Amino acid sequence: MSLAASTGLFLAALARLITGAQGHWKGCPPMAEQRIYFANHQSHFDWVLIWAALPRELRAQTRPIAARDYWTGSPLKTWLTSDVFNAIYVSRTRSTPDEDPLEPLVDALAKGDSLVIFPEGTRSNRGEPQSFKAGLYHLAEQFPQAKLIPTWIDNVQRVMPKGEVVPVPILCTVTFGAPLQLQPEEDKRAFLERARAAVMALKPGGWRE
Repeated sequence: MSLAASTGLFLAALARLITGAQGHWKGCPPMAEQRIYFANHQSHFDWVLIWAALPRELRAQTRPIAARDYWTGSPLKTWLTSDVFNAIYVSRTRSTPDEDPLEPLVDALAKGDSLVIFPEGTRSNRGEPQSFKAGLYHLAEQFPQAKLIPTWIDNVQRVMPKGEVVPVPILCTVTFGAPLQLQPEEDKRAFLERARAAVMALKPGGWRE
């Protein structure tokens, strides 16, 4: 077993040890099919927790999205994200007006990979997800065969809040909901509102606006 694979197993076990989290599959079972897991975003630890909650056989085909400026800030971060997690780097700002931030995600989906994405585009400590950006809609439009899985990560903002680099042991949960699909003639705004509502509905105890 390679160093990267061994490190991945260790980090998955460590994430579960720190958070006590296991995947709660309420709306779908874990399956080896192309999926886009879309979740609320509160911490840099979010995608690690989702990745760790997946069965081992699904991790190899599931690629998280990582902010390039943060996750390439040191050789260790770069090695972890590229070699261990096989992450897809995305830029939080466009270097040119013509740059398409979805291009690396489209390339990965075209190759058959599954993704973990955060449609808010940035982290929030408000407790509820911010409005979803258009990326999820465009990916659903281009790849109708990919199952869209709403995902709620609970309590992770206390494990690694903004500004912190060392995780704190806190009980967390990762809940996977029923697949969504872009409906014929459904417009972007309606779809994104429906997708956001599907994520919030997975919060333990339900959601009341």
